[in-house]
Amino acid sequence: MSWSRDRGDSERRSYHHGNLREALIRAALELIAAKGPAGFTFAEAARSAGVSPAAPYRHFRDRDALMADVAARGFELFEAALSRAWKDGKPDPMTAFEQVGRAYLAFAREEPAFYSAMFESGLPADANPALLAASERAFSIIRAAAERLAALAPPGTPRPPAMMMALHIWSMSHGVASLFSRGDAARRKLPMSPDELLEAEVLIYLRGLGFPIDRRPTAKSAEPPPVPPEASSGSGGSPGGAFGGPWGKPK
Repeated sequence: MSWSRDRGDSERRSYHHGNLREALIRAALELIAAKGPAGFTFAEAARSAGVSPAAPYRHFRDRDALMADVAARGFELFEAALSRAWKDGKPDPMTAFEQVGRAYLAFAREEPAFYSAMFESGLPADANPALLAASERAFSIIRAAAERLAALAPPGTPRPPAMMMALHIWSMSHGVASLFSRGDAARRKLPMSPDELLEAEVLIYLRGLGFPIDRRPTAKSAEPPPVPPEASSGSGGSPGGAFGGPWGKPK
């Protein structure tokens, strides 16, 4: 898409014929960055794109339809970023999963407007098939990683459901991204990097499930890594003691 500035009285953007949809999407992204996903009207998006208030209706039913298109576009970019990071679990599942975590935080930091549209616009994903499909494809990368991690459960340790692991890990990633890795002024300060925080959080989570956290794949890992006394005592460590968690202690 080609943009130009009219330096006359209107100072409005112009777009080449046929690019109205793209012009509106870019206008919405700029407004999200400036005012938040709920801070502008459909008419403001039209004005920002340099068109009449009626023009957006050629492509979008209403403001929600425009926001759903922006969010779906964001999820497509998000899926691509996570897929590149996962690399089908190479060179090993733990290292690949750490790369997915870094890609998750990087997307929130580098694409704050898309990230806000995806997760903060208040749109019901199930009411928009394209948005739902795009979000599910992105989540499928996290689920695939969780399935590979679940397969690493050592003998004698209950194997957790991969979907539950994926939801837990997604929640952790989203929490760190939303609080500490945003690309806007709402980002909170940390005494460490967001990447380090997420890595520590996930390792504590996996260790609490009794998983080996060595990146090197092992065919027969009979014993989980030792747990510091303060963690096994239940004070100052992970909730529930050494191997507590949603699936309890290994038999």
